[in-house]
Amino acid sequence: MNKLTIVGAGLVGSLLSLFLSKRGHKVEIYERRKDPRRLKNSEGRSINLALSERGWAALKKVGISEEVMESAIPMYRRVMHSIDGKLSFQNYGKNGQAIYSVSRGGLNKILIEKAESNPNIKINFNHKCISADIEAGSVTFDNGLREIEVNNDAVFGTDGAFSKIRMAFQRRDGFSYSQDYIDHGYKELNIPPDALGNFKMEKEALHIWPRGGYMLIALPNPDGSFTCTLFFPLKGELSFETLDSSFKARKFMNDIFPDALNLMEDFENQWESNPTSSLVIIKCKPWNVKGKSMLLGDASHAIVPFYGQGMNSGFEDCSVFDEILEKSENLNEAFESFSNTRKPDADAISDLAMHNFIEMRDHTGQPDFLLRKKIENRFSELYPDKWIPLYSQVTFSHIPYSKALATGKKQEKIMEKIMAMPDIEKTWNNAEVYESILKYLD
Repeated sequence: MNKLTIVGAGLVGSLLSLFLSKRGHKVEIYERRKDPRRLKNSEGRSINLALSERGWAALKKVGISEEVMESAIPMYRRVMHSIDGKLSFQNYGKNGQAIYSVSRGGLNKILIEKAESNPNIKINFNHKCISADIEAGSVTFDNGLREIEVNNDAVFGTDGAFSKIRMAFQRRDGFSYSQDYIDHGYKELNIPPDALGNFKMEKEALHIWPRGGYMLIALPNPDGSFTCTLFFPLKGELSFETLDSSFKARKFMNDIFPDALNLMEDFENQWESNPTSSLVIIKCKPWNVKGKSMLLGDASHAIVPFYGQGMNSGFEDCSVFDEILEKSENLNEAFESFSNTRKPDADAISDLAMHNFIEMRDHTGQPDFLLRKKIENRFSELYPDKWIPLYSQVTFSHIPYSKALATGKKQEKIMEKIMAMPDIEKTWNNAEVYESILKYLD
């Protein structure tokens, strides 16, 4: 049995503590925030997350999936909104497959409750990490009254994209690190329920307003509302920078997203009050210092949110590490194995997330895109052992992200040839089309 320190009691840190305690380890979690169960609102982060198969699998392993499911809302398809209000649809998977809208704050509270009820886990809130000796597994915290030094067998950094533990890694010789901000930021808006408390749009769907270069999305909440997120350039001729008043923002929304604006209330106050936030991609290696320190989740691989895999990949980190820990003789071996084997998958989902951003904002409402997806889905139904659509590989399977990325690139080249076939709009469901795909796969 080891005594282990986790820095960060967010989603990944709380879940990791449950996996480690199952292995018989004593775990101490230190979190800079106040106890979120005592707060009315979550601090600074989106209230919506999309939970899919990789995340569910990790939650099942620690026995809390059923509790989370009670407040999760299934989203079976995308609903695309054009400027003139016309709708088009695309199912996420088959046989009733769905991704699930969950509350970040609600899920974090469930994980914290589960962790705190475990006698092998202790959570310390209001403890800000100020320094770490990652070679020794020692961390120093400020609890508002004094500084305390915690010396345990190993430390896990699960303290987010701007991890204090990773900063200690960055001072080490041989540590590679990159931090890239994309040109787009985001602002959250809200569509409230109607007077009877009902949803104003289709409930069990993720709504997208693709506009080429930017987009608005909306996810449902249990109270009948939708949380909308505008992904938009930070600077430029048309950007958050130029929409510098609620008056300009209303005119823009009325021109570009009129049906969404009509469902919002108190728009001006929302625009002025809700912050404009940036989006960052972080890559680094190695994630471990021998068997004394290790990074997981956003601390090791922060990604943009456009595949809905940030939380799911972080949860899968915990699950994969648990499997490695089961087979390893010591922490040094386990840390090294996890750092080496998980890194390619983290890089792959980072690339996939940016690719999906382009697809969502530029292509989802286009007839050619919808036809292509129809052909892919039909071929997958006919030959399920030969073709799993890329989205399904990422969202509804446990295929390693790196393998999904490689397969997706091959599929994309094949579909470019298929879409170039004469009269494909009329002949798409003919046997010759599917025979051609089979030939290209060989």
